[in-house]
Amino acid sequence: MNEPRFLLTGDTSLAVEFGNEISESVNRRIRAFNIALENSHTPGIVETVPTYRSLMIHYDPAVIGYDALKIRLQTLLGQLDSIDIPPSEVLEIPVLYGGEMGPDLPFVAQHAGMTEEQVIAVHAGTDYLIYMLGFTPGFTYLGGMSEAIATPRLAQPRVKIPAGSVGIAGGQTGVYPIDSPGGWQLIGRTPVKMYDPDRAEPILPRAGQYIRFRPIDRAEFDRIAKLAEKGEYVCPSFPREEAQA
Repeated sequence: MNEPRFLLTGDTSLAVEFGNEISESVNRRIRAFNIALENSHTPGIVETVPTYRSLMIHYDPAVIGYDALKIRLQTLLGQLDSIDIPPSEVLEIPVLYGGEMGPDLPFVAQHAGMTEEQVIAVHAGTDYLIYMLGFTPGFTYLGGMSEAIATPRLAQPRVKIPAGSVGIAGGQTGVYPIDSPGGWQLIGRTPVKMYDPDRAEPILPRAGQYIRFRPIDRAEFDRIAKLAEKGEYVCPSFPREEAQA
């Protein structure tokens, strides 16, 4: 296991890097470190941002300086083996696959040598770890997609992709939380609002959770969309151990 590295990322932030690979073991160390930092109540910490390989820490230099913060963080790194990481939640996201909601599903199926139904079964048959959020508010960087359905990005990106679109790009999959440009192959859409600035917590998914996609039909899509528009739809979530039972 590599020793964590301290990286300067600005006048008021630093990153602690835990490895050179995208893996669940590295992610667990990042989660443990984040919990240890939260439990330490270190003064001056403004925000922490987990990424694939590191934890970025924003701080107020008027409260705590870089050298003092680094010493505090080094002490916390020695406590990671004793941190109790709570079970990860699985967040269930309903998806209407194919048709106008997933115009690239036929190409993904052709590229994979599968039927569309088989692609859907593979895509919806995995719990995807949310390593980090970025790009746009609530965009999930997920790990765990089967290489059997990996598909290259579009040669010509779309100017506008509707919010809720579920896509594949190479070996990655994810959900576009807002209307935005993008070059991913679109295979479906969720009626759930992954980002809603009017909610108490605008961003629905959290780093460290898992996402499970649940196939739905058009009637269910429309029903959930109406509830979501009124802020009345709550995505089911449950501990991952229960999900694997």
